[in-house]
Amino acid sequence: MAAQLSLTVANLEAVLVDAGMSLANLVRLNVYTTDVDALFPQYGVLAGRLAAAGVAPTTTMLGVTRLAIPGQMVELDGTAVA
Repeated sequence: MAAQLSLTVANLEAVLVDAGMSLANLVRLNVYTTDVDALFPQYGVLAGRLAAAGVAPTTTMLGVTRLAIPGQMVELDGTAVA
């Protein structure tokens, strides 16, 4: 879970950089996970990256049955404002 969460945050950050923004531009973040109990102990990975960017977007965590890719345990959906 930690590795997937770290990669997911890095991917989100890369998309934002390509758009001329950063994690600091996030105003909303949805976290989808197939295992809420496994995500909670690893949540510091995400919280640390957001804190380092100086941002605390409104965040919703949702437990889901599955995600699009087999074996995928976490997905982030963010809204950023320039």
